[in-house]
Amino acid sequence: MALSRRKFIENSAAAAAFTIVPSSAPKGNFMAGSAYSSDSNFGGVQIGAITYSWRSMPGGIENIIKYCNECNLSSIELMSGDLETYLGAPANPMVRMAAPPAGGQRPQRTPEQEAAIAKYNEDLKQWRVSLPMSKVEQARKLFDNAGIKIHIVKFSPARWSDEEMDYAFRAAKAMGAKGVSDEIGEAAVKKMAPVAEKHGMYAIFHNHMQFATPGFSYDPFLAVSPAVMMNFDAGHFFGSTGIHPNTIIEKYHNRIFSIHLKDKTGPKTEPANANQVWGQGEVPIADVLLLIKKQKWPIFCDIELEYEVKPWSNAVKETRTCVEYARQILI
Repeated sequence: MALSRRKFIENSAAAAAFTIVPSSAPKGNFMAGSAYSSDSNFGGVQIGAITYSWRSMPGGIENIIKYCNECNLSSIELMSGDLETYLGAPANPMVRMAAPPAGGQRPQRTPEQEAAIAKYNEDLKQWRVSLPMSKVEQARKLFDNAGIKIHIVKFSPARWSDEEMDYAFRAAKAMGAKGVSDEIGEAAVKKMAPVAEKHGMYAIFHNHMQFATPGFSYDPFLAVSPAVMMNFDAGHFFGSTGIHPNTIIEKYHNRIFSIHLKDKTGPKTEPANANQVWGQGEVPIADVLLLIKKQKWPIFCDIELEYEVKPWSNAVKETRTCVEYARQILI
C-alpha cells in the first residue's frame, strides 16, 4: 500500500492539470457564517497537523490560520505557546538570554537571571489562573471564522501547579478542543487524569520511542482513567521498533484519540530511525490511513513535519505536500 514519491509526483501533476480554476474563485468549501475555508477530511479521515510543524516559521495564531489556509487544513493540534502569546502572557526572559556557543553549553545563569526566571514563573502562574475565559473564546472565534477546528491544545501541563493545570483544561475547552496533551509518563497520567475527568475532557499522551523498551505497554496508563487517551506517534513507533503501526492501532483504536504521521527509516536501516521526506522512508503511512478509513474510526490523523526542510522550500510548503500525499491515498 506504499505510495512512492515518484508516483505521488506523477499523480499530483495529473491532478493539477484538471483542477485549474479562475484566480478570482474562492478556495475550498463555503461554510455558513464564516470565511471560505478548506476541508481536509478525505474519505472520512480527518487530516490535520500539529502546529509544531511550523516552528521554523513566524509564530502567532494569525500566522497559524494563514498556514492552515495555505495547506488546505481544517483541523489542528495547537501548541499552546502561540495561543498564550496572543492572549497576553508575560514574556519569557529565557528568550533574551545569551544563546550557547556553537557546540557548547549555555553559560551558567547569574543570580540576577535566576531571580528573573523565578519572577517570570510566578507572574505567568498568576496570569494563567486569573485569565478570563472570554479572552480565550475571542481567540477561538478567529479559528471558527476560518473554518479551522482545534481538537487538542498541547499545554504539556503535567509539571504545573494544580491551579495552572485547571486553567489548561478550561482554556482548551474554551478553544473547542476535546483534550489537553502532554508526553506520556506515569506521573503525568496520574496528575492529569482527574482534572480531565472534572472537566469532561481527555488527558492525551504522546509517545516517542518508549515502545522500543522491553515490557512497555499502554495498559497501565489506560487503566488509570477512561479520560486517558493516546496520541499515538506512528513514526516514532515504527522508527524505533520496526513493527507495523497498525498492530497498535488495531488493538487500542478505541483509546487512540489522534495519530502523529511522519515518515522515517526503520531501526535496521542506515541511518536508523531517521526522519525522511514523505514517500522516501519506510513508515507504512498508506496502510495506517486506509485502515482508519476502512474501519471508520474517529481518529484524528495529524502531520508532524520533522524532516529537514531545504533552503528552497519552507515548512508550510512541505506540510501542504504532506496533506496532498494523504489526500491521494484516501480519495
